Amino acid sequence: MGAAGSKLEKALGDQFPEGERYFGLENFGNTCYCNSVLQALYFCVPFREQLLEYYSSHKIGADAEDNLLTCLADLFTQINSQKKKTGVIAPKRFVQRLKKQNELFRSYMHQDAHEFLNFLLNELVDILEKEDQAAKKEGETLSPSEKTVNGPKNPQANGVQKEPLVTWVHKNFQGILTNETRCLRCETVTARDEAFFDLSLDIEQNSSITSCLKNFSSTETLNAEDKFFCDKCCSLQEAQKRMKIKKPPHILVIHLKRFKYIEQLGRYKKLSYRVVFPLELKLSNTVEDADSEYSLFAVVVHVGSGPNHGHYVSLVKSHNHWLFFDDENVEMIDESAVQTFFGSAQEYSSNTDHGYILFYESLGANKS
Repeated sequence: MGAAGSKLEKALGDQFPEGERYFGLENFGNTCYCNSVLQALYFCVPFREQLLEYYSSHKIGADAEDNLLTCLADLFTQINSQKKKTGVIAPKRFVQRLKKQNELFRSYMHQDAHEFLNFLLNELVDILEKEDQAAKKEGETLSPSEKTVNGPKNPQANGVQKEPLVTWVHKNFQGILTNETRCLRCETVTARDEAFFDLSLDIEQNSSITSCLKNFSSTETLNAEDKFFCDKCCSLQEAQKRMKIKKPPHILVIHLKRFKYIEQLGRYKKLSYRVVFPLELKLSNTVEDADSEYSLFAVVVHVGSGPNHGHYVSLVKSHNHWLFFDDENVEMIDESAVQTFFGSAQEYSSNTDHGYILFYESLGANKS
């Protein structure tokens, strides 16, 4: 990587962003799924800043017990504080902790980057919530201003359900979907909210993210065996159901469902469909019908023709330059190269590098 690193520095020249670091991550046998997601998260700047702040304010000692949050904070701090601008870092401590924590990631089989991302974000939230509870128990002595450091929360009063803690992971990634069901007999609408860290979208050949999002929010009729129990009619009724985005997240993560179970084959198949993802995305299927605008800053790419083997790489936008991260290797790419990862218009194509997880940042007011 020495040569590649200096090549990258030469390519950027005096445009190399002040204080930025571009480091490849060593692969421990099959950890490209982990490396590609970690690079996307590192270049999710509001998330990185919160993690670095967490590290510096918690002064994690060598004797402190490791968890995924401390290992990730340590890794990001390590990258951020390198004297060199480019190079390679071995995320050994993080990977060891990940394998210790979850047997899913222990084998040398091909892993799913989306499962890993999901597991990681939920794990970080669990750790922050436990720390908050421990601090509450310890610190009825703390001042009120110190208590709200992690977000608004109501203390439990007389057994009343307290507000869930809003961590900085939530503030970056969490959005809210609303599931609306309208009874076709009495017209009553029942709405149920659910939180999400990412949207998993079904895909079709020669489609776009916008059309996949439209399908995600399309109206579905519940009839025959799928009738809906209407509380007002007190009986099963035909109904119409649809999903809308009630609160768009600051960081919108879109997972394209490229691995589909095929009944006839009795196994999963990779869909190499061409799905166009724009650099700027307007999110129009929201409850308010006000368009939320987003800008693409990272793509985790699955390379390979099947679901059980292959490789992951990531594309990242940093300071208006696009970079390609493939484990230890980092190189600059042209913005126009991003479209080569949309997928294949034909069923059998030599191009097996397909966008799998997309990371968009809101262009609205900074909500951190």
